[in-house]
Amino acid sequence: MENINIDNLKKSLENLETRHSKVYFFVQDTKGNPKASVRYSYQLAMGLKNNGFNPVILTETNDYIGVGGWLGLEYMELPHTAVDGQNLVISPDDFIVIPEIFGFVMEQIKDLPCGKIVLCQAYDHMLETLNPGFSWLNYGFYKCITTSEFQKEYISSVMRNVSTDVLTPYISECFVKTDLTQKPIIAVHSREQRKALNFIKTFYLKYPQYRWITFRDMRGLYETEFASQLKECFLSVWIDDTSGFGTFPLESMACGVPCIGKVPNLFPHWMNESNGLWIGEENKIVDYTADFISNWIEDNIIPELYESMDETISKHLSTKEAFEDNASKLFQNYFSVRYEAFEDQLKKLNNEE
Repeated sequence: MENINIDNLKKSLENLETRHSKVYFFVQDTKGNPKASVRYSYQLAMGLKNNGFNPVILTETNDYIGVGGWLGLEYMELPHTAVDGQNLVISPDDFIVIPEIFGFVMEQIKDLPCGKIVLCQAYDHMLETLNPGFSWLNYGFYKCITTSEFQKEYISSVMRNVSTDVLTPYISECFVKTDLTQKPIIAVHSREQRKALNFIKTFYLKYPQYRWITFRDMRGLYETEFASQLKECFLSVWIDDTSGFGTFPLESMACGVPCIGKVPNLFPHWMNESNGLWIGEENKIVDYTADFISNWIEDNIIPELYESMDETISKHLSTKEAFEDNASKLFQNYFSVRYEAFEDQLKKLNNEE
């Protein structure tokens, strides 16, 4: 039995050293609908592939639709495998990355001998599928990846003894400024569609003189279409109390579109008093929007707003290259730590012989 363990350990060490160990990313099936959290998982997996790692997209069933239609066909070229009916074999040197919302999956795989990592992009959901008093540690998840330092701070205060790393998202190259004249269109993005519709209806009732302004609900659009339609707008409105990072305002800034939004419960690290119109009370967004329209009509928007937007993008947004490089360094560290643990175990077994 000891010889088998030694052989397995040697094989695991070889896999880790050559980056042949697999990194499984469990993703939600959105049925072809765009979702930022799924996009991040695919971007992370692609970044690892581009740096010589061995990522695999892990789905729940074989009828997974995929992201080719809205994110890009190149992402569907990543290896995909399903948990259902595949006799999935995961080695001790492999890693599996599970989003925070899938606590029931963590429980199902708690006995697997592989490295386990939580991908927490939405702190508000991290306890949703866990039993009271349970943490990720109960299922063998000792490491977490999140998207901002502020979110890391909150996660660490709740999930004690879980080591959390920050990997800042990047925004795709399609989100750039255009020379075309912006139209009297306002982009609206809200986690809850009900809030977006309520905002639009309230605005038209309070300010009927601006009925010629068009509102564009940005939910459900493919990424390139999303960027194209956003560039046409002269203003964006963001309502998301539980945002963990705040991608939409940054996408707006990258396209040269000012943003009005309610300050979320977890203050974004990039937000300041000059790079947007940030409001504490959701009901006042309608009035701030009307004020902005009035100033826009009169060509009275201060240039400092656009300058601060540009500064925010250059300071706080990662490039694709930097994101992939940081992802590679992060997982190389995970590999190295696991390599050292296996090496110590191998030495003990050799000494016992």
